[in-house]
Amino acid sequence: MSTPARTTGTSVADLAFEPRPEVAVGLIGAGGRMRGLLDNLFPVPHVRVVAIADTSEEAVSRLVTRAVAAGLSAPAAHHGPEAAEHLLARPDIDLVLVATPWNSHASLAVQAMRAGKHVGVEVPAATTLADCWALVDASEETQRHCVMLENCCYGETELLVLNLVRAGLLGDLLHAECSYTHDLRADLMETQAWRRQAHIDRSGNLYPTHGLGPVAGYLGINRGDRFTRLVSMDSPSIGLQTYRDRTVAADDPRRAEAYRNADINTSLIQTALGRTVMLQHQVIGPRPYERRNQLVGTNGIYSDYPSRIQLEDDPLRPGVRTAQEREEFCEIGPYLEAYGHALWRLQGERALQLGTHGGMDYLMLFRLIETIRLGLVPDIDVYDAAAWSAPGPLSADSLEAGSMPIEFPDFLRGEWQRTRPGLLAAPPGT
Repeated sequence: MSTPARTTGTSVADLAFEPRPEVAVGLIGAGGRMRGLLDNLFPVPHVRVVAIADTSEEAVSRLVTRAVAAGLSAPAAHHGPEAAEHLLARPDIDLVLVATPWNSHASLAVQAMRAGKHVGVEVPAATTLADCWALVDASEETQRHCVMLENCCYGETELLVLNLVRAGLLGDLLHAECSYTHDLRADLMETQAWRRQAHIDRSGNLYPTHGLGPVAGYLGINRGDRFTRLVSMDSPSIGLQTYRDRTVAADDPRRAEAYRNADINTSLIQTALGRTVMLQHQVIGPRPYERRNQLVGTNGIYSDYPSRIQLEDDPLRPGVRTAQEREEFCEIGPYLEAYGHALWRLQGERALQLGTHGGMDYLMLFRLIETIRLGLVPDIDVYDAAAWSAPGPLSADSLEAGSMPIEFPDFLRGEWQRTRPGLLAAPPGT
């Protein structure tokens, strides 16, 4: 898979935001996810919601009412088929947040950048390789940032692992495992027809970034290492059909649907430094939510759900030497105390009180607004958005080729070999 040459524009790998005292935000999409983002924006300081756009007038009206009830000035309302275009034409917006169905993420993000706005786009940022490259090209050509809103990078244990890696406690990194494991059968059948349609239309990993984003941070992907190839395998596709046949009437039109997506998709990714990543997508069947979040190094392992850690040479437990002792002393409390991330130390209590998804949504938006306000390089840039989203189409390509390895694009066009800013390198207030 050849890397397309850059025809116009320049790299945004080290590009900082232009500092400003306040960030004016426009919202595209007025569904459930945007309601959650808006609720988490309310308590973030130095941010102003200027306008909201959606095709549905009723949905926009609900969000405007929600903003006013929270004590904000009423955002301008744009609705109808050209609502997004009207919002993007406004000169009073610095940052656009996009929370719409997956297939529209990339096109709206590209439009926002070409309209001169920075953009924060929900996950995955793109569903095709062409759209991954479209995001990269638009960001480089416009010098506007495309930040993927991957809230899981801001979890307390995910940021703990990032600090453990940077402190060298796990030794040389070897392997990681991550997943999106979540029983979504009821949502797919009852409230998210657009998402169920993806199970009809596509194979492979439909939703790779929640687990992969944090792991990419640990491994320094796009900052000293990169993904080089992927191979993918599917289980049979049985569970969603079975659930549908058990829960909907025999004459329901959904009975005629054929679901292409497997109950479980498993992909293996290799990096330029020889490390391996196991990535899974499991949203069909009775199972507890988890993202796995496992990292293996030469000096030990961190594994989540539940959180456990074992180290060979352990600065916090120097007397623990045998395998049995390590098994008995694997709780993470002491490590959170000693190596917990500064962002959680500074904002964690507020995030848990005011935010959703365990505080991750608030911290993600707080950090995004702060990086813009202070003129910093974003934590997650367009190259990350493309690399973390690419396993979606690449896994489908591998399956189509009989589970053969597929080359991973180099979205940085060779610049991945150096360390550079991003992924919480310097949290505000430290």
